[in-house]
Amino acid sequence: MLKFNTPEEKFQWLTTAPLPGLIGRLAVPTIISMLITSVYNMADTYFVGSLGKSAQGAVGVVFSLMAVIQAIGFTFGNGSGNTVSRLLGRQDQAEAEAVAATGFFTGVAAGGGLAILGLLFLDPLVSVLGATETILPYARDYARYILIGAPWMVGSLVLNNLLRFEGNSTQAMLGITTGGILNMILDPIFIFGLNQGVGGAAQATIISQGVSFCILLYNSGRKGSLPIRWSRFSLKAERLSAIIRGGMPAFYRQGLASVASILLNWAAKPFGDAAIAAMAIVSKVNMFSGSALIGFGQGFQPVCGFNYGAGSYDRVRKGFWFCVKIGTVVLAVIAGVMILIAPQVVYRFQRADPEVVELGAAALRCQMLSLPFTAYVILNNMMLQTVGENMRASILAMARQGLFFVPLILILPRSFLFSGVMAAQPLSDVCAFLLAIPLSTGFLRKMRAMEEKKKA
Repeated sequence: MLKFNTPEEKFQWLTTAPLPGLIGRLAVPTIISMLITSVYNMADTYFVGSLGKSAQGAVGVVFSLMAVIQAIGFTFGNGSGNTVSRLLGRQDQAEAEAVAATGFFTGVAAGGGLAILGLLFLDPLVSVLGATETILPYARDYARYILIGAPWMVGSLVLNNLLRFEGNSTQAMLGITTGGILNMILDPIFIFGLNQGVGGAAQATIISQGVSFCILLYNSGRKGSLPIRWSRFSLKAERLSAIIRGGMPAFYRQGLASVASILLNWAAKPFGDAAIAAMAIVSKVNMFSGSALIGFGQGFQPVCGFNYGAGSYDRVRKGFWFCVKIGTVVLAVIAGVMILIAPQVVYRFQRADPEVVELGAAALRCQMLSLPFTAYVILNNMMLQTVGENMRASILAMARQGLFFVPLILILPRSFLFSGVMAAQPLSDVCAFLLAIPLSTGFLRKMRAMEEKKKA
């Protein structure tokens, strides 16, 4: 692990080191973090599966609530993080500290507000999320504890993003992976040992997230990272506006993921609890399949932000294309493997119900067909958001699970039944890929012109 005695040493490393090795060194901890996060997200689905398909469906239903919590966390985390990386690229340490503190404390307050509202209207909330009458009691138990933990879940996401964008991905990894491993240990203890059922899975999640939060907060201000101080917090309109604008692409992306999850549950509802459980499993597996790419892209983001802030536009372009090539190849390999072993993968989550396995395997194979296309979409979105191209980033963020997915999931099941439910996400991925081409090429041309102007 590299150690930096001064911010200047870190700046020199991020703006001069060879790109493949630099991105790879930063990406390894973030890839591990994403894989661990995906595994412990799947752990709830795995252990709850033994309680029946209605209990397993509840985890899928509440997943959309967790997407809302993540939307808040990523909005303030990405918004403050990408602003901080550009400020550090310009070597403005004081303003970077103020942005970090403002993003953190505002995010935690927003998570607290969501918790209060959700607990006050718990039953209507889980019904809107897509719970059937048989799933609702389980969903209520699971959602209650998730809402209680919302403030520190949001805080963890903000701190994780700040550390990453500062180039301290190892410190970020320590917090996320410790919480993830703890979650996998606590799940069977709370669900079976303490006989807490579905609610036990949620209790294990919020305890683990609390541990992650404490570790991440402790790591902030250490080994060259920015300290989080209340004295630096300020609701200055210009600063808060920069955070919100920078975080809006993440808000659209994560917020629409919640909407997409709700609509997916409603689209699967006419086909029974087995269909809802199958799509819950597929959603988690699909997230795991793409987590390595997201981790790889997160390793690129601090490089992108620092170099863009420093005016090294050629390094931004070269780093982006390096990531796109590697990401596409890796996702193509993962997709091929998943298509071959789809029934075995779904069976691991729901052994007791052959219908869930059959529907889940078909849906997983369908979704894997479009997985390689998502590399170009996601990495473009990350680059555009990091450099402050918020309009382009927001459009692209809304595309995959909003602009294209929403109409497809509303229309296709009417004509093609459950096949339409399965096909909505893959078709949306292809459409988002086609949209990403003009959005990214326009910005890359713009950046090349800035590079030529700087040389002149």
